[in-house]
Amino acid sequence: MLILAFLLAGALLGWRLRYRQRWLHTADRATTTAVFLLIFLLGFSVGGNDAAMAALGSLGAQALALSLGALTGSVLLVWLVERWWLPTTETDEK
Repeated sequence: MLILAFLLAGALLGWRLRYRQRWLHTADRATTTAVFLLIFLLGFSVGGNDAAMAALGSLGAQALALSLGALTGSVLLVWLVERWWLPTTETDEK
């Protein structure tokens, strides 16, 4: 809950300031760097875990299936929303 409160507080402050401050651009770059570092460290941790490395083949297949399912569902939902709920214009009908 505390993490979500900090996320919400940061989002509200960022929305309020809307990049008018130079330090916000620096914070954006620092955040991107921190995320890349965390992803690297996660990979480092998984690489050092023998059980995770042994199960990598089956985990990869499951991840691929989930990704393809999510992508297919997203495309289908966008198609349905576009077809049934968005208004058409005269240029769309030509």
